[in-house]
Amino acid sequence: MRQAMLAGIALPFLGSAGVLRAAAPDLTGLDDLTKAVAPISATERLARITRAQALMKANGIGAVLIEPGSSLTYFTGISWWRSERLTAAVLPVEGPALIVTPFFEEPSVRQTLAITAEVRVWQEDADPLALIAGFFKERKLAGLPIGIEETVRYFAVNNLQRALPDARIVSANPVVRGCRMIKTPAEIALMQAASDVTIAAYRWTYPRIEKGMTPAQIGGLMNAATRKLGGDPEFALILIGEAAAYPHGSNAPQIVADGQVVLMDCGCTVQGYQSDISRTFVYGAASGAQRKVWGQVARGQQVARAAAQIGAPAGTVDDAVRRYYEAEGYGPGYALPGLSHRTGHGIGMDGHEPVNLVHGETTPLAAGMCFSNEPGIYIPGAFGVRLEDCFHMTDAGPAWFSEPPKSIDTPFG
Repeated sequence: MRQAMLAGIALPFLGSAGVLRAAAPDLTGLDDLTKAVAPISATERLARITRAQALMKANGIGAVLIEPGSSLTYFTGISWWRSERLTAAVLPVEGPALIVTPFFEEPSVRQTLAITAEVRVWQEDADPLALIAGFFKERKLAGLPIGIEETVRYFAVNNLQRALPDARIVSANPVVRGCRMIKTPAEIALMQAASDVTIAAYRWTYPRIEKGMTPAQIGGLMNAATRKLGGDPEFALILIGEAAAYPHGSNAPQIVADGQVVLMDCGCTVQGYQSDISRTFVYGAASGAQRKVWGQVARGQQVARAAAQIGAPAGTVDDAVRRYYEAEGYGPGYALPGLSHRTGHGIGMDGHEPVNLVHGETTPLAAGMCFSNEPGIYIPGAFGVRLEDCFHMTDAGPAWFSEPPKSIDTPFG
């Protein structure tokens, strides 16, 4: 959604020197921060399969079906896309995985396959779900519940049910979420690298923002710096003035001007793992109202951090922030002016992962879980402030991937 909002933003005139700096910035002095980053090892990927199979046994699931996307990459290493031609993985409760793919795609799919697996191919006039059904019968899995990863498309599930009409279809969340929600030290190291890249890109971009620049031009600077620093840009949402009062922006024309709030929400990936960091500042001198709201949001981040303790239900973090904001006169609840969205979301290989820091979420916080902490305040017709830093849970409580800013005047330290 962030990218879609950016695409519709108009590009007003900016002086030729500013345009040149935005379109072809001088990146001298920026070095790749990811050279020493270690990718996920074969040993760790094997441990994921072992963990998944243990969770299948514990939950009475015979196998899990996964389509291309982050879960397929997580378990198998395969980096592929979704189309009408099904490529999929089946993780059985015992034994090696199955990869099913079109005949002519097999060589390409094998290029990123990172586990021991059986690969079966199907021709254009064949039904890949019949191939998968045959695998279940051979492995004597057809009588056990089949777990479906939560993003698998309907046609795949429907065709599998037609091929195995007596099969019991269940959610694979206890298995997939059970593995992916708890990050290992190797995963946390990759997320730390992504956060380091984003913070470094922010620090490079901030002093290069000029009066008259558009969101697209600022985003261009940020993305160029991110690439030079070793990250793959994921999004660069820039909101100026009143547009900052709407969490995902506005299509109204925006340019940097004195006294205007600038909200930047940017992230990247490193080896498939994401960052998500937001900063809000004022171009020129900040008003008293802007400073007050910025301080309340900064305090809201600390309230959220204090509430994020091992064993606490995830929703209580959101509740703590809303109690504080309501005491400050915002809300109530999700009403505006105030905080209209959840306090945070899970993060990892996807920018938004289960579970969320949102009212009513009962999942207890555990070591290895990773979240954003972004309790913004939005005042329609005026401006908004969002500060966002991600953290991971440790046995001793939350640990930041990026340190929150200390002041509206020094948003990047």
